[in-house]
Amino acid sequence: MVKLRLKRCGRKQRAIYRIVAIDVRSRREGRDLRRVGFYDPIKNQTYLNVPIILDFLEKGAQPTRTVHDIFKKAELFKK
Repeated sequence: MVKLRLKRCGRKQRAIYRIVAIDVRSRREGRDLRRVGFYDPIKNQTYLNVPIILDFLEKGAQPTRTVHDIFKKAELFKK
């Protein structure tokens, strides 16, 4: 099963997160299938590759709760 979840990057005390499609059994920093965006909580910036995200969602990928909230803020589900 594939999930859309956050992968931590950046340095200490300045974390940014990549939003990735990854196998459920992989660990947080494990090998991802595809990078689909990023989220910077400090600057409150997001970048989403919408066509690829919608493609993964159509194929049955499940977003985690946090990623789902990021998608709702970006109004991804209204399209």
